[in-house]
Amino acid sequence: MFQQFTHDYTPIGNVLVSALLAAIPIAVILVMLGVLRTKAHWAALGGLVSAFLVALLVYGMPLGIALSAAALGAVFGFWPIVWIVINALFLHNLTVETGKFDIVRNSLASLTTDRRIQALIIAFSFGALLEGIAGFGAPVAITAAIMASLGFNPLYAASIALLANTAPVAFGSLGVPVTTLGGLVAPIVGSDEGSATNALSAMIGRQLPIFSIIIPGFMVYVMAGWRGMMQVLPAVLTAGVTFAVTQFITANYLGPVLVDVLAALVSLAALYILLKIWQPQTAWRFEDEPDAEPIQAAPSAPGGRPAAGPTSGFAAGAPSVDPSGRGSGGTLQGFLPYIILVVFVVLSRIQTLIPSIEGTALDVTSYLSSFDVSIPWPGLNGLVTRVPPITTEPSPYEAVYSWQILSAAGTVVLFSAIIAGFVMGAGLGTQLRVYGRTLNQLKFAIVTIMMILALAYIMNYSGMTSTLGLAFAATGFLFPFFSALIGWLGVVLSGSDTSSNALFGPMQTITAQQVGVEPALAGATNSSGGVMGKMISPQNLSVGASAIGQEGREPDIFRMTFKWSIILVAAMGILAMFQAYVVPFIIPSLGGG
Repeated sequence: MFQQFTHDYTPIGNVLVSALLAAIPIAVILVMLGVLRTKAHWAALGGLVSAFLVALLVYGMPLGIALSAAALGAVFGFWPIVWIVINALFLHNLTVETGKFDIVRNSLASLTTDRRIQALIIAFSFGALLEGIAGFGAPVAITAAIMASLGFNPLYAASIALLANTAPVAFGSLGVPVTTLGGLVAPIVGSDEGSATNALSAMIGRQLPIFSIIIPGFMVYVMAGWRGMMQVLPAVLTAGVTFAVTQFITANYLGPVLVDVLAALVSLAALYILLKIWQPQTAWRFEDEPDAEPIQAAPSAPGGRPAAGPTSGFAAGAPSVDPSGRGSGGTLQGFLPYIILVVFVVLSRIQTLIPSIEGTALDVTSYLSSFDVSIPWPGLNGLVTRVPPITTEPSPYEAVYSWQILSAAGTVVLFSAIIAGFVMGAGLGTQLRVYGRTLNQLKFAIVTIMMILALAYIMNYSGMTSTLGLAFAATGFLFPFFSALIGWLGVVLSGSDTSSNALFGPMQTITAQQVGVEPALAGATNSSGGVMGKMISPQNLSVGASAIGQEGREPDIFRMTFKWSIILVAAMGILAMFQAYVVPFIIPSLGGG
């Protein structure tokens, strides 16, 4: 028999001292990654062991419940998170195996030979499209691999992919983070789920577009310095502004589902049109790249240098190769796997996109969902009790695992990959061989992700995460700033904005009511601040390193991205403060109506 366990958020008697102890697993991971430069899977193991010890010795969590929580976290880490990463990378590896990836790579590269603009096209715009369709690590894995194959320094490729994978994350996987958050906080504020979700979507859509404008320039600055960024300012502004405007309009007026997909497509189209009439004066490349042609005299930038290219100003620098597919015949074939992926994902979410289709023969969404299995988790469900101020009254902490057998995004991606593989000419034997190679490629990433989610669930079900949240809430007037840090912390731990919203969203809402801040701002800031932590979460570092064949280099990538993550989450916190106290009228109400 498992014994009951009731949360105590101040086991030491003081919330700040308790929070310092609760933060030990996070500190262990950060020190092992950033200071000791340990591999990600060892850092995850260190964090998991320390979380066990703190939960048992400080919080008094029964061993059986702790083991059960860890098991649930590990299973959730594999399915759906690892499941989608495996199959997304499988699709990519199939395109490489069949040679179709060369067509995609050459088509994207034909727009420009400038590495800065290639990063904007691939990591920012194309990566946002992948985030909107699949999410959960797929954009980092695929875009990092594409850039590395084009000649990017592998570590820069992974780092840039991680940095770019910020602005679109809150609306990833067809808006799952926002819809998850809306469903959780609606009962707390007495609203219906649809109204709460739309209000949160609108609020996030009034925060992230600012960063969507900043991120492209930030990416290029990291690669090439300030001067290098200014040399491609037309492309930077085109990518960022078109994405941001579309993101704002869609999030505020259409809801969260298609925000990333529409914003990414508009951004890609705008970049294509721009590059038909303008190219930078010199095509920048990394210092260690061989020159395709003699280098023109031009000043160099940090981390790279200009390479020869046609060009000066508008029209004169337009690319000589038409990447649209006309005249090349095979370009459309190269992009066909991604077209198939889009079609499959849209079909799987058709009922979400077109609610009136529910119950008809075309309702693929309901058909796939009919195979979902809900599993009350043994040794955990109903055995943990949450108490105020995290909940309004003592209530059982449910632990029901939803096994989405067919409706999971990873399964949909697998189906699309298999069909795309046959279309590309890869037989069953080839596909099985490529799948085995993909599993081997991701073996350490799989273990890392499962351990990190196990850690997150131990912290959640022991009450450690709530202690940390309450410590941040004690900041009072500064709560909006720390609200971003809470979301950031959740994503660093779980690698998922969806998980962070599930982890901290309700707590943020309740705390906001207590300190007099509009709950919609706190919930949205949890999600918007959270995305800034994705670039340093151990499992995403592992995914990025695996995708470029640099397993074991996670600490190097972490050291490159950590300061950017801190700068960006601090900026989000400052924006939340400004919105809370200077322009509170822009914050929608979660009360619905």
